[in-house]
Order: sequence, then structure tokens, then C-alpha cells
Amino acid sequence: MSRSPRPARHVLRAAYACLAAGLALALPGASPAVAVAPPLSHPRIVHHFDLARKQQPENIALEPDGSADLTLSYARQIVRVDREGRSTVLATLPAPKHSRTPLVNAPLVTGIARTHDGTLYFGYATGTTDLHGIWRLRPGGGPERIAALPVTGFPNGLAIDESEHRLYTADSALGVVHVVPTHGGTARTWSDDSLLKPSVAFGANGLKVHRHAVWVTNTDTGDLLRIPVRHDGTAAPAEVRASGLTSVDDFAFTGRGDALIATLNLSGEAAYVEADGSHHTVLTSGDGLSNPTSVAVRGNTVYIPSAAYFTHTDPNLLRADLHS
Repeated sequence: MSRSPRPARHVLRAAYACLAAGLALALPGASPAVAVAPPLSHPRIVHHFDLARKQQPENIALEPDGSADLTLSYARQIVRVDREGRSTVLATLPAPKHSRTPLVNAPLVTGIARTHDGTLYFGYATGTTDLHGIWRLRPGGGPERIAALPVTGFPNGLAIDESEHRLYTADSALGVVHVVPTHGGTARTWSDDSLLKPSVAFGANGLKVHRHAVWVTNTDTGDLLRIPVRHDGTAAPAEVRASGLTSVDDFAFTGRGDALIATLNLSGEAAYVEADGSHHTVLTSGDGLSNPTSVAVRGNTVYIPSAAYFTHTDPNLLRADLHS
């Protein structure tokens, strides 16, 4: 079986070695056999992806019927997995002639978000002026780029504020948040806060819009950040809302105030983060996680894709039940 592309050795080997060492120090003797914990129960894998075909799910958006739209990073695809676990390819992104993607050694699709009319927006990182940026896929249409982003950056988490017709995207390499009009056009830097910056490799990563603020994770620092949106639409200073989330990737709010579920990529875990910033593990590799990358919540159901970037074992989509 051929291996899928990996993050660039000269950057990420050292970066994740540092993270792994920190994790080992923080969790001496920790075992991946921790059972599923409240408020989650009944984890089950609903779809297994094919690693040999570079099918590694990076980010997720949900359809009204519970189907999941996912970016398959290194396959450069957008796919839909229905409630029965059947997968359909919605689009394949064009390959650049010579990829210059920062932080990784291949082009890949990253964050995804959906509007109420079914339009999908997603990031595509190539490091080339013709393809790098934010793309759109309308129902029944083909993929089209709507905004270019700095080719020295790495677009990652993506979220929509439909009321303001804005897309927010986190840049992991530059450590900033960009804003892009949903109709397309020029991207601009919305927040350049120091708390977003990478300390080793990956800074700002997961991103959600929630309660008049943009929430962002910083993978290197293990922090969950909240950036209030001022009345004029500009960014207030970022504040740390939770820390100690080692190798945190993406997250999703549970619908219970500011409580959320976050994925911890390297350790193969998902954590439940309370509104006060305290957190505990709710899923592990023993439940089926394999370098989980993102989270989506619909009602009492939680969806977590695993990309198997470092385990190289069983990229999948897992569902679990969410309880009060």
C-alpha cells in the first residue's frame, strides 16, 4: 500500500516531535484505552476512507439531513457521506503544476463551511498564485476560486457569518485571521493578534463564529482563543478561554452556551471543554479516533473525522451521541 503525502519533513518533524514530547511529559503513562466519557456515548465509525487513495478527511460541514460534507485534504476532493455511510465525490480540485504549499509538501483542501442554500466554501492551499485561496461550490455547479490569499500562508479553519456576508479563515503559517466577502473579492487581515502566532509550526487553526465573536485554536500553544467582534466589525484583542489542549485542531460548540468539543490531533483524543475553560477527555483512539481533525454537532449527534496523518491507520468518520 502506498503512503499518502506527509507534512514536510524539514518543518513538521521537529514541530510535532516537540508536541509529542510535551504530550508525553503532560500525560505520563497515559493509555489510549480510556472509555468514552460523558456527555458523549455510543461512538461508532460510520465510514472508513481509503488511505491508499489519499482519502484523509480534514474538515466537515453538515447537511440538513445529517449527511456530512468533508474535505479530503491530500486527495483534493470534497465528498459527501450520507446517513447510511455511502460516500459521493462532489468535486476534485485542480492540481498545481508545482506545489509550493507552506508547512506541507503537497496541495490540500482544508476548512469547509456551508450556507443555508447549500453552497459550500472551502480553503485550498497550494502556494501558487493561480489556485491558493478560498473556493466555492454551488449546488449543481463546479468549484471556483472566489478569493486569493497570501501564498506564504496556510488557510485552515473556515467559518461563515451569513448575516454579515463574511467568511473568516484562520492562517496557520502566518498566525492571522483573514476575512473574505461571501460573494468573493479581496481578502483582508481581520486579526493579527499575537496569540494567533505559531511558536513552532502551526498557529491559528480551527475557527468558529459564535456569540458575536470569532473563536480560534492555536495548535502550537494548545490554547482556545476568543476574539470579540466590535460593533464596527473589527477585531477586539484576543483572549484565552482554555489552555492545555495539546495539539488542538478544530472544534464545535455543543449548543449549550460556550461548551464545545475539540479534537487533539496528535494524542488521538477529543476533549469536552466547559464554558469556564476546564476540560476532560471524552473520546480516544480506543473509540476509533486516528488523528482526529475536526468536529461537527447537529442536535444530539457529534461527528468527528480522523485523517490518520501520523498513525497512517484507518482514516474514518465517527459519530457519537451527545447528552445533557
